[in-house]
Amino acid sequence: MGASLGELAVRFGCELRGDPQVRVDHVATLAGAQPGALAFLANPRYRGQLATTHASAVVLDAASVAAFSGAVLISANPYVTYARIAALLHPPAALPPGIHASALVDSTARVDPSAHVGAFAHIGAGAQVGPRAGIGPHCTLAEGVQLAADVQLVARVHLGPGVRVGERSVLQPGVVVGADGFGFAPERGRWVKVPQLGSVQIGADVEIGANTTVDRGAIEDTVIEEGVKLDNLIQIAHNVRVGAHTVIAACTGVSGSTSIGRRCVIGGSVGFAGHISIADDVVVSGFSMISRSIEHPGVYSSGIPFEEARIWRRMVAHFKRLGGYERRVRALERSVGLTAQKESDES
Repeated sequence: MGASLGELAVRFGCELRGDPQVRVDHVATLAGAQPGALAFLANPRYRGQLATTHASAVVLDAASVAAFSGAVLISANPYVTYARIAALLHPPAALPPGIHASALVDSTARVDPSAHVGAFAHIGAGAQVGPRAGIGPHCTLAEGVQLAADVQLVARVHLGPGVRVGERSVLQPGVVVGADGFGFAPERGRWVKVPQLGSVQIGADVEIGANTTVDRGAIEDTVIEEGVKLDNLIQIAHNVRVGAHTVIAACTGVSGSTSIGRRCVIGGSVGFAGHISIADDVVVSGFSMISRSIEHPGVYSSGIPFEEARIWRRMVAHFKRLGGYERRVRALERSVGLTAQKESDES
């Protein structure tokens, strides 16, 4: 499927400089583009590639126009505009409506005639599958699951009892939503399982990456609000709430009963302690450990960047000696009468 630059400019609100009749039929990187391709420039570090690209047109911002002599679509947000054009030029393959002969659908389940149910899928009692939903091969929907319109379960997705998924949400292969949370009560050196009685609510326009898990609530539901984007290999524990339009990168773990606000940006491999709250509009850099609540918007980090091993070993040795250094400094402060000032600073 192709489009002319004139059509793209009108449809996506861009300023066009070049021939509106030029057509593009696919997207490519600046370095790899050939005639017929549309490329984009969002990171100024790649501006030098504009001089050598063979793309038929480039999406860029006004500040970069002078660096390229070919056709351009000028956008205030080139990356977003590129994403929308790429979706137009590379639409996903349409799934045929109907239920595969190998799928097992309970007689009490309701599947919209326009939905697709793939090979070896299983749909449990009382489940509801909405219009144009796509259930890929080997997916499992337990009893009472509800899928709204246009939900896509790519493959091998498991949804536990009572899980609800909002319109247009996408769950990538291997996602597990609604398994039991990690709930155990200690008793004389042993552990007693706490029944997990809640479920999971997922809002509209959510995407959950491959092999990510979202545990069901212990009593009330775990909640993923609208527009949330979860990367691969994330663990969301029971009774967590993730606010609307928050994004979380891979390998992050969120402990039970933690609430993450709206429009947050969480880097990869971040660890959240349980029973804490994160304000709206918080950014957490990768590999951070969040052990207490964050009450105000801002950018937060923890952890130490890598060093050569010999330098790292010296740093660790210094860390271990910090307690002794503190005691010596306090003794020196007392000896010169600075104790009162230090106590004032700490208060």
